[in-house]
Amino acid sequence: MELDINHWKNLWDTWDIRALIITSLSLQALLILLGPLRKSTVRGFILLLLWLAYLLADAVAIFVVGLIFRSQQRKEADLSIHPFPYDNAYLLALWSPFLLVHLGGPDTITAFALEDNQLWLRHLLQFLVQSGTTAYVFILTLSTNKFWLPTLLMFLAGLIKYSERTRSLYLASIGKFRKSLDPDVAKAAVTAIRICDKGEQKDLSDIEVIKVAYMFSQAFKGLIADLIFDSFHWDSSRGFFMNLTAKDAFKIVEVELNFLYEILYTKVVVIQGLAGFCLRFISFCSVVVAFSLFASREKKELHPIDIRITYALFIGGISLDITAFFMMILSDSTAVALTKSEDPSRVTRILAKLLFVKRQRWVVEDTSKPYPFRLKLVQPLLRRRWSECISQFSLIHYCLHTRSEWTEKVIDSLGLTDILDGLKYVNTKRFDTRLRNFIFEELRSKCFETHELVNARKVALARGEWVLNNVGCDTLLTFVSDFLYDDSLLLWHIATELLYGTDRGNDHNKDLREFSKLLSDYTFYLLIRQPNLMPAAASITQERFRDTCAVAKDFLGKQKRKRKTSFCIPCVDKCFCSRKSENEQKQSPFNQSAPGSGSCREIFRCFMKWGSNEKKGWDFEYEKACNSILAVENENEIENVRHDKSLLFTGSILAKELKMYEEKEGKDKWEIMSKVWVELISYAACHCGGNAHAAQLCQGGQLITVVWLLMAHLGLGEQFDFI
Repeated sequence: MELDINHWKNLWDTWDIRALIITSLSLQALLILLGPLRKSTVRGFILLLLWLAYLLADAVAIFVVGLIFRSQQRKEADLSIHPFPYDNAYLLALWSPFLLVHLGGPDTITAFALEDNQLWLRHLLQFLVQSGTTAYVFILTLSTNKFWLPTLLMFLAGLIKYSERTRSLYLASIGKFRKSLDPDVAKAAVTAIRICDKGEQKDLSDIEVIKVAYMFSQAFKGLIADLIFDSFHWDSSRGFFMNLTAKDAFKIVEVELNFLYEILYTKVVVIQGLAGFCLRFISFCSVVVAFSLFASREKKELHPIDIRITYALFIGGISLDITAFFMMILSDSTAVALTKSEDPSRVTRILAKLLFVKRQRWVVEDTSKPYPFRLKLVQPLLRRRWSECISQFSLIHYCLHTRSEWTEKVIDSLGLTDILDGLKYVNTKRFDTRLRNFIFEELRSKCFETHELVNARKVALARGEWVLNNVGCDTLLTFVSDFLYDDSLLLWHIATELLYGTDRGNDHNKDLREFSKLLSDYTFYLLIRQPNLMPAAASITQERFRDTCAVAKDFLGKQKRKRKTSFCIPCVDKCFCSRKSENEQKQSPFNQSAPGSGSCREIFRCFMKWGSNEKKGWDFEYEKACNSILAVENENEIENVRHDKSLLFTGSILAKELKMYEEKEGKDKWEIMSKVWVELISYAACHCGGNAHAAQLCQGGQLITVVWLLMAHLGLGEQFDFI
């Protein structure tokens, strides 16, 4: 047994450095390729893989530097026990600078989360320690090192790479970012926006979208630091966006958020400019020259495996640099640099043509349709500026599909409740063009009504009152003004759930019904799952949510038990078991025009209708739950159900009020609700700090962040002040 342990120990001592240095190179390749996907996906698997690679990349590189340092201290007596002798100290000294290059990380990811930028001082200390350790290893072998020049060149490349990352983190930290904001640059960008504004609505080409987005990013990147802007910014931005189509407005905002993402999470700020290009050129040339020198030297005393590992490190490093170079020249920033001059030089024009800067950058314009087969993998990940997905969380669905009490206790004791709830109850829907156009038109219509900053602030402070006042729904104002924002949001979500489950709409309001459901579930998801993006107090919200869910689970559980005692198929229930009023039968999805209730013909038609709906995925349990809640006239009559802090039946009252208002006034309830939801999400967007929005850019982005920036450009918000 002791012999076996020694065997495995010797095996580890032989292969540890070699295996881990290849692992470090592999992690760098993974990060540079998958790093850009953070801004365009919300898939947990990809984000988890990136998180692990980001953490392991630093840990492995630092660990290997320590192993190399330790190996240099080995005594001669220890060499005889290893199949691979450690007398190649100068080769290990050559490998050590590669780890500095790896610690510098790829250009596509410097910080995994916004908080990592605040740790720039820790990275600076780590940079000094690791550089000192590498230099010490090199000095120990200097007298006999036949590869001293390649080692020195690689050490130079490692210093440049590692310093780039440390400086990127420093420049993206909140304090330095705020200090770096130049008001003259912002004013010049706004002036350029005014020049571009022709005062008429027209479609912009893709390259025009990129250029305008860059100007807006330079003018308004202070939003991340919660800066206040003057009337010059307000008037210029508002005037430009009011003349845009919804498609171009959202494109500009998406690209602008991409520029902000690059500033905060990549090396763009450091590598751009003359100094950055020169240092990157020196770094790349150092690696290439070091590779040439190593390849030209005699290596008879080296083991073939060590030679192959060294070649892999050189070729991998050069390949990663070339990949980063092509990513940079094909980026939006390069396109802006090559097209910003009205009278470009001949070289600039040639480069612009070679790089196809005027190429089509948005392949799928109508996101309400499925992706073409050829784009199912490419478009969703590589061509999107953000995830273009909106997460959905439904209160009724959550209460209908609960876990057993025993399972819940076990999961909670393991601390997995939040993760497993996200997997089970949260789903995503695509953000299609119809919803995009609806949101933009709603915001722009408010912009047309606000010619002064005071009115613009009133719109930003509205959380349903503006819409209800405009349509004359005075009876519904109490469900907004008499409740806190989070309570009001919960009420409108419950009402939307109940009406969506019992009213399938018609061809006229089908889209508005879907918009209401999508925005309701998305905003509720933010309230419960992303409270940092909402203006409500998280502790109060969670308590109200738990109380409402408890009442809903108790009530729906009792209703389910009653149905089990008198179970019948919906068709038979309609034909024989149910005694519905004439009005209820008209609204029933199983209602048929054939005469003779309970006839064979009607039963057959009901079965066909039921089967058709089952194939379409209609949730009959969801519909029954909504009908049961709406059927309650007085919540106090329900036995053994606590109502003290629950808003379930108050939401039911709101749903009934909306139905009554539609019947009396003839105004579509779905139109009212969809507009109220736009206002509710707009209120949340305006009352969330810029830091919270910036933190979402590396996680696929959020619709609320897009709405936040769009509202700021339309002059709707509290970011402006006329002094």
